[in-house]
Amino acid sequence: MTSEAVRRVQSGSPWEESFGFARAVAAGDRVLVGGTTSFKGNVLYGEGDPYEQAKVAFTSALEAIAEFGLGVESVIRTRMYLSHVRDVDAVGRAHKELFDSVRPVSTLLVVEGFVDPRILVEAEIEAFRGA
Repeated sequence: MTSEAVRRVQSGSPWEESFGFARAVAAGDRVLVGGTTSFKGNVLYGEGDPYEQAKVAFTSALEAIAEFGLGVESVIRTRMYLSHVRDVDAVGRAHKELFDSVRPVSTLLVVEGFVDPRILVEAEIEAFRGA
């Protein structure tokens, strides 16, 4: 695949610059959105609220695929990383509200933690932009 066939989108996250990654990458028919939290700039939205953090994280990920002209109907995979098993229902509720109409394949994992202990949820999505 040529470099012209790959396009990257940045969100302005401070981690993108310091770690050297893009928020989303389109390659061929797929658009991949990396781990997205409820941080916007240096502000954490939904502190202490896993439902709100999931909504903000997934909405930010959807904004990234919108840069490629895609919407929720293009989402084929989601991944949710939680720092507490107690938050499964709240995060699942947020996921259902956003993705119930398209029913992507999904993975949910409980992890030890994130780079900032206030983060409760990190989300990833993959979208398909084929015919």
